[in-house]
Amino acid sequence: MSKRVKRKPVCEINVVPYIDVMLVLLVIFMITAPLITAGVKVDLPTANSEPMDTSDEPPLVASIDKDGNYYLSVGDSRDQSLTEDELIALVQTQQQQNPNLQIVVNGDRLVAYGRVIRLMVLLQEHAGMKTVGLMTDPLEDN
Repeated sequence: MSKRVKRKPVCEINVVPYIDVMLVLLVIFMITAPLITAGVKVDLPTANSEPMDTSDEPPLVASIDKDGNYYLSVGDSRDQSLTEDELIALVQTQQQQNPNLQIVVNGDRLVAYGRVIRLMVLLQEHAGMKTVGLMTDPLEDN
């Protein structure tokens, strides 16, 4: 009769395959991250202006596209069109969380001037923002 050889159970996990998968995912994220654009595509007017001081916290960006749709850059809701009431509610919620919050309007150059003013009035009078800035593209030197 042959004797059975008892083997001790192995208590180690081979982590090499997990490291390989992690490195592949890291490379994928490093390649795709610059390709992802955040926010709504608007064609900003150009102006000779100074950049905002955003040393504390980045400002909220209220956008209006050429069709007159409103957007707000909060979390993942950047690409979803908002009604006026939804925009006001989101801005008020953000302002309650951070009273020193800055907000800027990102308006397409093809939007009628009255619609940009309407957005500014919504933000100031209805949402309670004291100051509202306007975004522009830098003036190109020719």
